[in-house]
Amino acid sequence: MQAPPPWKLKGNGYIFIYHFPKSFVEKYGFLADYQASRFNGDFVGTIMLVDYETSEVGPYRELLFVPGRLKFDKKKIFSISKIYVSSQDSVDNGRKNWGIPKELADFNITKPNEQETIFDVSVSGKTFFKVRLKNGSFRFPITTKFFPLKLAQKQNTDLYITNSPAKGSATFAKLVSAEVDSAFFPDISQLKPLSVLSVSNFEMIFPHPEIKTGYFE
Repeated sequence: MQAPPPWKLKGNGYIFIYHFPKSFVEKYGFLADYQASRFNGDFVGTIMLVDYETSEVGPYRELLFVPGRLKFDKKKIFSISKIYVSSQDSVDNGRKNWGIPKELADFNITKPNEQETIFDVSVSGKTFFKVRLKNGSFRFPITTKFFPLKLAQKQNTDLYITNSPAKGSATFAKLVSAEVDSAFFPDISQLKPLSVLSVSNFEMIFPHPEIKTGYFE
């Protein structure tokens, strides 16, 4: 299924905000060569767990790792180094449309009670990422007007830069527990997040990227 941009997405998810040590990213961060040469470890990174209820390829779930901002010319831009999604259509179109290196995985979400959520992500029946999260109660609006979500990814020899506006409702959450297999995803169980946000009913647009042809030649 081909689904060119723009995409309009709606759903719910969690944003984990970290200051990843440079040594952690170099060892566990799955950086491609073009990312490793542009990373200096001075910036805040994130992990996101998302449950997209609607998209141009239907509902799907997502787990991604952003080590921080990388330097492209004189600009510092976020870049995804590891990402799993639950849909092959999302894999194929994410790679083609925006150069996002998506891989396929199975996702299971359970809610043991009203405040807690468990995410279990696996490949070939093997769980490699499992977290338990507990939501707070006070909600507030959130928008990328104050925290722009711009991504830089490599597609062959081209640089794709995508600015993705989003808005929703958020509450602070607590990471109760985490189990991660570092062969598949950065092992955040050994780190403490600066903050965790639970975002509900968000709306996001993934537009056509800005393409810098032959940037990596």
